[in-house]
Amino acid sequence: MMLKDQVAIITGGGRGMGRAHCLLLARHGATVISLDKLGDNAKAVAEEVRKEGGKADAYTLDITKGPDVRRTVKEIADKHGRIDILVNNAGFDAIKPFIETTEADWDFLIDLNLKGHLHVTHAVLPHMIAANHGKIVFIASDAGRVGSTGEAVYGAAKAGLIGFTKTLAREEARHNIRVNCVCPGLTDTPQFQGNLADPKIGKIMRSVEKWIPLKRFGKPEEIANVVLFFVSDQSSFVTGQVLSASGGLTMV
Repeated sequence: MMLKDQVAIITGGGRGMGRAHCLLLARHGATVISLDKLGDNAKAVAEEVRKEGGKADAYTLDITKGPDVRRTVKEIADKHGRIDILVNNAGFDAIKPFIETTEADWDFLIDLNLKGHLHVTHAVLPHMIAANHGKIVFIASDAGRVGSTGEAVYGAAKAGLIGFTKTLAREEARHNIRVNCVCPGLTDTPQFQGNLADPKIGKIMRSVEKWIPLKRFGKPEEIANVVLFFVSDQSSFVTGQVLSASGGLTMV
């Protein structure tokens, strides 16, 4: 198995893409640590992994709370003795025109989609540096690469993750830590289904679907396959890269 004996932290691991990452990495031998603000969801995913014969643990964690992040990461490192993989997956968006947003909206979206990942990465890095080994993957978005109507601040935060990926990859290469980024397009997650059910937003999403060359939305498992590539030795000479998984909607 490609990830045998490795310990992988997945933020937002309680549902959607995070759940898919946990299940796939565990199937390839990793001990997966599901972190989620909704602790019951994280525990449910960990139990699902164990029922498949894999190894998993779960923690309730709001990644926007720096002290809580540091405490939880230390607890994980102390318990498992190592941290090999970090998948910065947690995220959320509220789709609306920028002119209708408030400063409170900006703070929430930036704290979760950008600053929260800084907290987690800052806490995990010392353990990877000490081991001279590590793989980090950020889940950004094509909204951060090419822009997306109704996602101005979300897109800004995700663009920040792309820039952070590239800089961190340069800084940490000397410690044998690889850092890469996945930019999903429209992917069928619980949050996606909620947006699809909204009459106004859903209409826009259905219109976008027609422009996707593969003529469909993505699946969480398809994004997880890209993550698996980045955290496995199959990408051992790949760092600082941004890969779009959007069914061909964006090709830049």
